[in-house]
Amino acid sequence: MGIYLVSVGAQEWCDGDEDEGGKGAVASAFDAELRRRGLAPYESVPEAAAFVRGSGLSFEEKLVPTMAGFAALCREHLAPRETELLLGWSVLVPISLDEEIRLPLHSSYDDETVVAGAPEVLALAQRLATAISLPVDVIPEACDNLDLTMWFLDGPAKEVAAARPGPWGEDLDAAFYVALFLRAAQHSLRRGCPMTYC
Repeated sequence: MGIYLVSVGAQEWCDGDEDEGGKGAVASAFDAELRRRGLAPYESVPEAAAFVRGSGLSFEEKLVPTMAGFAALCREHLAPRETELLLGWSVLVPISLDEEIRLPLHSSYDDETVVAGAPEVLALAQRLATAISLPVDVIPEACDNLDLTMWFLDGPAKEVAAARPGPWGEDLDAAFYVALFLRAAQHSLRRGCPMTYC
């Protein structure tokens, strides 16, 4: 049980069966809204890759730690509107959006679906990573099997924090969420795929 952040492949994105995790209604409504705004529809969703640990072709992380420290970090370094953008989406897409697109469709954890652009989320996550001196060179980049979650919870995060002290090591729960949003946005852009919570 719990909340997971996962990548979405083409079949799931286009599938209308919500009971099976399909996002077809979201995809159709999102494309319709893009067209209404005079933008091209989002149609280049890659097929889900076969799972190969460490390949970086899929993404799955579990939101386990408390978010209290991360919320405080956002309040300290981001404007309220920026915090809303970073935390308020239910679907992340690898295209730039001037603002989130709100769709009147039920999402996993809300009465509406909020679609945000990965470039904008990435920029905010990078600002937070810089603010806490997150050692992005050593945290997992391929997050296909709870790699990031395990690195922070049961892995070398505490040892790395001792060896490379900085603000990031003072609140590893907050650092986890900075890393999570950073890696999720990077994955979305690298693979060209949507991300969602389940």
